[in-house]
Amino acid sequence: MSQNPWQPRQDPLEQALEALVKKIKAGGGPPKKLVLGIVLALVLLFGAQSAFYKVDTEETGVLLRLGINIGTAPPGLHLKIPFGVDRVILVKTGRVLKEEFGFRADTRSAYGARDYTAESLILTGDLNVTDLEWIVQYQIMNPVKYLFNIADPTATIRDLSEAVLRIVIGNSNVTDVLTTERERLAILVQKDLQSIFDEYDIGIRIITVKFQDVNPPKEVRSAFNEVNEAEQQRESLIFQAREQYNREVPKARGVARSQILEAQGYALERINMAEGEAMRFKALLAEYKKAPNVTRKRLYLERMEQILPEIKELYLIDKDGAGIMPLLPLGSKAMDNGGSR
Repeated sequence: MSQNPWQPRQDPLEQALEALVKKIKAGGGPPKKLVLGIVLALVLLFGAQSAFYKVDTEETGVLLRLGINIGTAPPGLHLKIPFGVDRVILVKTGRVLKEEFGFRADTRSAYGARDYTAESLILTGDLNVTDLEWIVQYQIMNPVKYLFNIADPTATIRDLSEAVLRIVIGNSNVTDVLTTERERLAILVQKDLQSIFDEYDIGIRIITVKFQDVNPPKEVRSAFNEVNEAEQQRESLIFQAREQYNREVPKARGVARSQILEAQGYALERINMAEGEAMRFKALLAEYKKAPNVTRKRLYLERMEQILPEIKELYLIDKDGAGIMPLLPLGSKAMDNGGSR
């Protein structure tokens, strides 16, 4: 005869006690004191076993007494009221949890792959569609709020994350999503999502929002890849131009500065020389005014001392024009030639 599905299932301990009582009533069992002792020992053993509970390192225990929260328990071994009066819910507060969208890490292999395009296909602000896979990493900061301020924490986190991301992507164009603005958009999603969680007061802190893989739909992927390559090539050329600019412009500025300093030094030198010549001329003028004949002759002789050593041949002509009188060469070269003779 099959068991009635609506009849509540009995505990094995209760079934054993029931069978023992029936056997005692039939008169073939042990004495009543022995039975009561065994029952009491089993009850004490069960109570002692259910009175202790363990909280692991990355967990926080939320203690409920008759369904009412009475506090939390840190990692370690703790004591509670047995027989179902106290109940403990373990929450992983020391671990960074993760929700995946558009993919699942355990189904990326070829075996048992599933389709998550309902999560990954997102409409952008310029009415294009992008295939986006992303993750949300978070940590439970307040386990009591996490358990009791919302009915289903995991579903709430997933729904809010997807809603915020679709709003942010919907306000951006497809080029920003596919190329250079991924990090900025991810930070914006993280900020908006954290503000909503704070408003709901559910005890969750967002660690990061990361775009794992961003691609255009398969039908237009090749065209978008060409655009992306062109953007990267443009960025590379801009970087090369900036590098050449940073190399050549400082060099040209250094050369210009050097030439300016050289010209300033030359100008200062000429000015000093001119001022020195002017002072010398003024000194000669003063001496000339004192003794014109003597000064004129001295100037003539000083100039001849400068000119005559540079003259290779010298001829003195008689004022009467009778002929040319040769001058005995007294220079070092003439004397050398004369000595060799």
